[in-house]
Amino acid sequence: MEIFELQHPHTLHQDDLPDTVMAVGYFDGVHRGHQEVIRTAKQIADETGRTSAVMTFHPHPSVVLKKETQHVQYITPLEDKIKVLEDLGIDRVYLVTFNKDLAGLLPQEFVNHYFIGLNVSHVVAGFDFSYGKMGKGTMETLPAHGGDALSQTVVSKVTDHNKKISSTLIRQSIREGNIDLANELLGRPYRVRGTVITGDQRGRTIGFPTANLDVSEEYLLPKVGVYAVKVEHRGSSYFGMANIGYKPTFQDTKVLSVEINLFDYEGDLYGDQLEVEWHAFIRDEVKFNGVDHLIHQLQKDEAEIRNFFA
Repeated sequence: MEIFELQHPHTLHQDDLPDTVMAVGYFDGVHRGHQEVIRTAKQIADETGRTSAVMTFHPHPSVVLKKETQHVQYITPLEDKIKVLEDLGIDRVYLVTFNKDLAGLLPQEFVNHYFIGLNVSHVVAGFDFSYGKMGKGTMETLPAHGGDALSQTVVSKVTDHNKKISSTLIRQSIREGNIDLANELLGRPYRVRGTVITGDQRGRTIGFPTANLDVSEEYLLPKVGVYAVKVEHRGSSYFGMANIGYKPTFQDTKVLSVEINLFDYEGDLYGDQLEVEWHAFIRDEVKFNGVDHLIHQLQKDEAEIRNFFA
């Protein structure tokens, strides 16, 4: 998959580019609704012998436009989004820097530069996609702006239990610890990546050694609590339990930590990167009346999680 990073005005020339079918959108999460848009573009491209492409933007427009709600934490930070797009079999990705220059383009200017100018002959987008200054360009106006140079496919909203599948709903589900719903809407387990750093090393003294994970602030973390997780490490997979919280049994701290106990693993993880799949919320974090009570609960948690994955 080829990746093209573009800033306005981009320097690519239409005559140098292949005839392209392009899915366009922000695509945070690349959830089941987004996948419908992307797979539709790929199918049309494959059937007509054209190149498939995805155009996406970074950072989130809400940040640049200083919206009341700004999405600075992502379901899929940029690197993860690109990996998911590659897994979907897309030929090329146009990664467009969203800034005030881009936001100020008139709808016709946007179409001229970023569709026709990139030799896109067919655009696929969701029914609610908008483009150009103030979002005045829509899939209803695209035929007028594209003329004979563009055709289009509009993908209707994708629903689950009569609710529109949306990044907003997925964010809400993750924040509330409703991992089951988030994963159902995503069409895959929610994932975060992080690097193992030195913690207080208390877990090993009570029989539950943990990897203290340094997770980028770009990731949206689930709410405080204990979770069933699956962890990828150096090509191998392990089940485990994760705790997001403040370790109230041992200390009164304002520092949020992410700790992973890998089942059936022995070894040194310091400095290594882990990819964590979140599968189920087990319980809230609570302050126990002593270490023995904590150990007893952790044993119950491990049994419950092993049974969940059995």
